[in-house]
Amino acid sequence: MPGRYQVTFGEVELLRDLDRPDGWMLIRDGVPQSYVDLTDPTYLDFSYVQLIAAVIDCLPEGPLDAVHVGGGACTIPRYVSARRPGSRHIVVEPDAGLVQLVRDQLSLKSVPRLKVRVADGRAATAALPDASADLFVLDAFTGATMPVELATTEYMTEIARVLRPSGTALINVADGKGLPFVKRVVSTVARVFPHTALIAEPGILRGRRFGNVILTAAPGQLPVEALTRRAAGGLTQARCVAGEDLTRLVAGAAPINDGDAVLAPVPPADLFG
Repeated sequence: MPGRYQVTFGEVELLRDLDRPDGWMLIRDGVPQSYVDLTDPTYLDFSYVQLIAAVIDCLPEGPLDAVHVGGGACTIPRYVSARRPGSRHIVVEPDAGLVQLVRDQLSLKSVPRLKVRVADGRAATAALPDASADLFVLDAFTGATMPVELATTEYMTEIARVLRPSGTALINVADGKGLPFVKRVVSTVARVFPHTALIAEPGILRGRRFGNVILTAAPGQLPVEALTRRAAGGLTQARCVAGEDLTRLVAGAAPINDGDAVLAPVPPADLFG
């Protein structure tokens, strides 16, 4: 049912999509957090989620063992299970009330082979076995801000430990003019992973507006050519930046380490209306 619901950490709102009878949006603190279509999990409404899916579609065929830090309504696990039957998911979400709401109202039980762990991202990741995941999706936000403790060298090292040698990490970062926070996160990720690429809409890359940037990283080679084509030709047209172009973009930005005083970017007050 649409309405406002109390969860463990505050209040969320469920809104029905008037254009899609089974489409639902989850809003938290005025920020749209998730969108799911309960009968068509391959329908993705948010542009940054479309970019995450574009990267996943470029990975080798077959089911994936996936870890998702940041649960929301579990849009990406639903998508992966629909496109890659047999995939297994561990979803990490610290808000137990939100998890129960999604179970009750948004058919979470219908997603096969999915386990939810109510914990913070770092503690849950530390408990995962070495080389146990093909895909690691980090999409955790407090409001519209990425927690800095999930953007450090130490945490990226934990993600690398959990990934298999053929695995891929996807990291959602939001930033504004000049992308100062994104540049530091890229530098952090590149210190841990041999291969890194960035995907974003041109307007965000040029600093014209606040928005989401998707970082993809891997112990092995990334399919940069396929990512470039898929990003340019998708519903959300975007650029893929890698190699020397990414090095120039970062321009010597310092990695983020535990204990560093870093201010994560805050979006403009009118961004979400």
